[in-house]
Amino acid sequence: MGDLGTILAIVRARREPAPVPSPACAIDSAAAPPPWSLSRPLLQAVLDDRLSDRFVCELIWWRLGYRPVAALADAISPGSAPGTWLATPATPAAWAERFPIAPELVAERPANVQLTRSIPAPFKQLLKEQLGFGGYRIGELYPRRTRRAVAVNWLLAHLAGQGEPLAETGPLPPLLEAPADPVAGHPGDLPIS
Repeated sequence: MGDLGTILAIVRARREPAPVPSPACAIDSAAAPPPWSLSRPLLQAVLDDRLSDRFVCELIWWRLGYRPVAALADAISPGSAPGTWLATPATPAAWAERFPIAPELVAERPANVQLTRSIPAPFKQLLKEQLGFGGYRIGELYPRRTRRAVAVNWLLAHLAGQGEPLAETGPLPPLLEAPADPVAGHPGDLPIS
């Protein structure tokens, strides 16, 4: 396995100063398109807990300019940790400096707080306005679910910041059953901290 310190040094050395995008959740529009386009059914599946926490993170990581180690193969020695996502020059500086390795946005509170704070004020109500989301009932309030709602709101803000509408339809990955234990989540979801 490659040395993670070396990987991070290479990524930092390749960072070039970039203009600060507006709003704070937007990245370079010339960057490669994300693997999953955002649509009403996809975001609803996130809210309904029908996708893994990892999938939710990857939706956001891509749009924040993080890339999987395999996608950075030209800068990293073979055998690097699979499944690791690293900041790139397209990652906003506030994220790249605090989280050079993509953070677990659902499992880790500090990362979710930063995600919440990075939503521009005019876009804070998009979850309610565009998806009609009224929140969870008292018996449904779990950190995993509220953090997923923040993730969906951030994704909506990202679209709005790009001047793109939310698609009414779009491809969906295979959906999971909602977890029997919403605190634990799906198999493979990390514990909430």
